[in-house]
Amino acid sequence: MRRVLPRLVALVLVCVIGLMSLATPAIAGGNYRQDTLDLIETLKSAVALPKEAPERMDAQAAARQKINEFSARYRRDGGLAKLSSFTTMRTALNSLAGHYSSYPNRPVPQKLKDRLDQEFKQVESALKREEG
Repeated sequence: MRRVLPRLVALVLVCVIGLMSLATPAIAGGNYRQDTLDLIETLKSAVALPKEAPERMDAQAAARQKINEFSARYRRDGGLAKLSSFTTMRTALNSLAGHYSSYPNRPVPQKLKDRLDQEFKQVESALKREEG
């Protein structure tokens, strides 16, 4: 019984963690256009929060998580690599993720906010062109 109980507990934990990760995906998946637009809205909200906002750190953590999930889902899709919306989005995500990694306790500087806003507009416009 001593050998079986730890293995059983480990198995239950693995199953629970696996089911929890399937239950609440941050990136819906499968619809690149909609996932990109949703991510842009999330990032705009996170970046717009002022330095003193109590929810800034939580929003930053959620943004980092969504960036990672979006990148993991779409980076290997060869068909997307040719789209200007995808390459511009990757540029924006790399910039923001780099800031969050290098300066986790600092708000996003205005210069980077302006650049991200411009890139997000380019992505949205490219998505409209690519759709039609």
